[in-house]
Amino acid sequence: MNVENAAELTRRIEALKREKNAVILAHYYTTPDVQAVADFLGDSLALSVQAQQVDARIILFAGVLFMAETAKVLCPDKKVLIPCPEAGCSLAESCDAAEFAAFKARYPGYKVVSYVNTTVEVKALTDICCTSSNALKVVESLPADQPLIFAPDRNLGSYIQKLTGRKNMVLWNGACHVHEEFSLEKLLQLKREHPDAKVVVHPECRAYILEVADYVGSTAGILDFCGRSDAREFIVVTEAGILAEMRRRYPDKEFIPAPPDDETCGCNNCKYMKMVTLENIVACLESESPEIILDEQIRRAAERSIRNMIAIR
Repeated sequence: MNVENAAELTRRIEALKREKNAVILAHYYTTPDVQAVADFLGDSLALSVQAQQVDARIILFAGVLFMAETAKVLCPDKKVLIPCPEAGCSLAESCDAAEFAAFKARYPGYKVVSYVNTTVEVKALTDICCTSSNALKVVESLPADQPLIFAPDRNLGSYIQKLTGRKNMVLWNGACHVHEEFSLEKLLQLKREHPDAKVVVHPECRAYILEVADYVGSTAGILDFCGRSDAREFIVVTEAGILAEMRRRYPDKEFIPAPPDDETCGCNNCKYMKMVTLENIVACLESESPEIILDEQIRRAAERSIRNMIAIR
C-alpha cells in the first residue's frame, strides 16, 4: 500500500470512529499501520481489561477472533466488531471444545486453567483463564495440592509447571504456529554475531529456546524489560509485529528478529494477525459488521472464567 492511500484510509477511519462513537483495540502483532489507528494497543491481558473500561457504542477489535469474543463476553451491551472474522488462531484451533470437554471429563476434581487463546466455548469449560502475563500468578493462586488441567499451550504450561514445581498438572497438547517454529541453531548464531545482545523470548516457545533467554515473558513484559535494561541490542524471539512498538518506544536501541527454521515461510509473523488491514477496518466501520454474536449461556460461563483471571492481575 502506498503512503498516500494509507493516509486517506487512516483519515476515513478517524472520521468513522467519531461518527459511530467507536474505538479500536489492537494487538501488538498487527501491522504497524493498523497499530497506528488504534485507540488502545496492548497484549491480551491489557486489552481484556481495557475492553471493560471503554466508553463507546462500538468496539472494533483489530486482532484475531478469540480476542473479539473476549471483548464481547466482557461488554455484552456494546456492539463488538471484527474486521476479518477469518482471522483465527492456530493455538485456539488446536483445542476443539467438544474434544476438550471429553478430555476434561477424564479428570474429575481437576480445575481448568485455560490460556485466553481459546474459543469462547472452551472458556465456558474453564475455571480461570490466564495470559502469558499472569499465568504464573493464576496457577499460584490455586492451592498447591489442587490438580490442574492447563490448556491449550503445552509450551507455556510446561514453563509454568517448571516454575511452580507442580506435579499434578495435566497439559493439553496445543501450540502456536509462530512460536513453535523458531530455530535454536539460528538463534545461537545470532547470539554469536551480537554477543552483547539480550535474548527476549515469549513463553509459548519450546523449552530449548527458553533455556537460552535472558528474559522470558509476555509481549508487554518483553517491552518493559527492554526499557529497563541497559543493553542496546535485543534479539526478539516472538511474533515480529511487536518490533514496531519496540522501535517506537526505544528508538535508540536495536531490535533483531529471531528467524524461524524456514525463513521463506515468514513464520515469525502471525498470518492471522496480518489479515487485519486498514481496508477491512474501513469496511467494517462503514457497515458495522461483521459483529460478534454469542450464545448468552456460553457467554455467561465464559465471563466467569475471564473475570476470575482479571481479578488476579
